[in-house]
Amino acid sequence: MRSFEELLERTRKGFPLPEAILSLDAEAQMCDADDLREALRTRLHVLRETVDAALAGHWQPKLIADDKDKYPARRGKALSGQLVWRASEIAVALGTCNASMGRIVAAPTAGSCGILPGLLFAWQETRNGDEDAVLNGLIVAAAVGQIIANRATLAGASGGCQAECGAAAAMGAAALCFMEDGDAEACAHAAALALKSILGLACDPVAGLVESPCVKRNGSLVALGAIAADMALAGVRSIIPPDEVVDAMGEVGRSLPATLRETARGGCARTPAGKTMKKALSKSVPAAGEEENG
Repeated sequence: MRSFEELLERTRKGFPLPEAILSLDAEAQMCDADDLREALRTRLHVLRETVDAALAGHWQPKLIADDKDKYPARRGKALSGQLVWRASEIAVALGTCNASMGRIVAAPTAGSCGILPGLLFAWQETRNGDEDAVLNGLIVAAAVGQIIANRATLAGASGGCQAECGAAAAMGAAALCFMEDGDAEACAHAAALALKSILGLACDPVAGLVESPCVKRNGSLVALGAIAADMALAGVRSIIPPDEVVDAMGEVGRSLPATLRETARGGCARTPAGKTMKKALSKSVPAAGEEENG
């Protein structure tokens, strides 16, 4: 799939959105749509396993703390609401797991791995959703990711963090919208509303590690996905068509200086604190071929 319009045209022929997505993909891959659905169900199960492991584990990244255990203190009192707070907890846990070399599912990338599963499973928990509903949400999210990948990029090195965490927020927004009974048009606009709200976001990992500000970005951008879905469900529409929003993201990414595209030479990575952490880390890591003192 290269466009939302192609997808919407298929739904206008009477296909429900997940079936429209699967049928288009099955035609492109010359395979059976039911096989694609079951393959995605398998991925959903793996995603659930990685979330459970991330929440249960005790992780030790090089720079940041394992903050997930701080979340329960605000549960039930969170200003952002139960769904967003739980989604943020899951997202931070997965990001921390990734930073500690734990098993994660790129969704759509490792650096943005927490946003989509955070929103999917927080929705399931707070709305008592069943697996098939979440699977349909994953199918919708996958289509959004495929369109962004084909029209622009999902790589921070090519397009900044707007292409990673921004794409994940757009995917999550569309998934939430569909799981809340939004139609195909609303889902496309949920993705557009999220993506255009994050155009230009730098990819600026401190010390070159996918820890800061990456993990906290995962934890905060679930809120963007949720509010974009709410706006679309309320009938708010992007006056810039969704496909053009994706094209704009690609253009912005190409315009970003190299310092803001995953090189750790700009943004948070070049703050005094960021440079101090990089220096301290380099001193703690022995040079290639050099053994640590016993």
